Amino acid sequence: MSPGPARGRTTGADGGGRRGPVRRWQLVRAGSDAVPASTRRFMARARQRRMRAALPWAVAAGALGVAGLIAWALLGTGLFGVREVRVEGAELVTAVQVRDAAAVPDDAPLARVDLAATARRVGGLPAVQRAVVTRDWPDTLVVRVTERTGVAAVPRGEQFVVIDRAGVVFRTVPRPPDGLPVVRLAEPGPGDGSTRAALEVLGALTPPLRAELVDVTVEGLARITLRLRGDRVVVWGDATRGADKARVASALLGRKADTIDVSAPDVVTLR
Repeated sequence: MSPGPARGRTTGADGGGRRGPVRRWQLVRAGSDAVPASTRRFMARARQRRMRAALPWAVAAGALGVAGLIAWALLGTGLFGVREVRVEGAELVTAVQVRDAAAVPDDAPLARVDLAATARRVGGLPAVQRAVVTRDWPDTLVVRVTERTGVAAVPRGEQFVVIDRAGVVFRTVPRPPDGLPVVRLAEPGPGDGSTRAALEVLGALTPPLRAELVDVTVEGLARITLRLRGDRVVVWGDATRGADKARVASALLGRKADTIDVSAPDVVTLR
């Protein structure tokens, strides 16, 4: 601002008027050349430092905002909700049974589905040995099922129950499935000693014995017998030394005998 002389009217003590100088001020913008170059460089560097210091915070705030928006879309809305439950590997059970066991509500946020808990529920189906549940974005839950494999059929009344290699009963059928031997015992199950003994015997059989086998009867842990084609019987005894008993019995299949007693495989009896 620069002062400039001006004249104005003033009033003296005697009331008379007289004119005297009046100062007036004017704001003038300084040109860029009025600021030294060193000062301008310092101010520019200061602005750059402030921008560099603020940039990480701005990026972090933006990233948090984007992450929050994504989390809200995934977890808090039905935008990525379950539209389909795809079942793979199921033959003994239907896709409807698997979906009912999975119990995942329609439009439930896909990201919030408890995969392990869902797999456990599906694995509770008798015919399912194992289930694996995965996400297929954006809206599909995939359930891959591994079903139990039957190794024997056990008569129960007028029907048959199928057991797997662990003795688990998982299926009821009107007749034995093709290729499965029949095992006759009282109470099939994984905790039953007779069931475990029968499975050990089946596992020890040679291909020739299995080809001739009609059924296995377990009347007691030491009273196991095999019925072969032609009404021949192999007295097995208990489930011990299965490989030796199977080898000896297989070697004697060509003999003319109705009964082959291998309960003591070192001393075989033919009748």
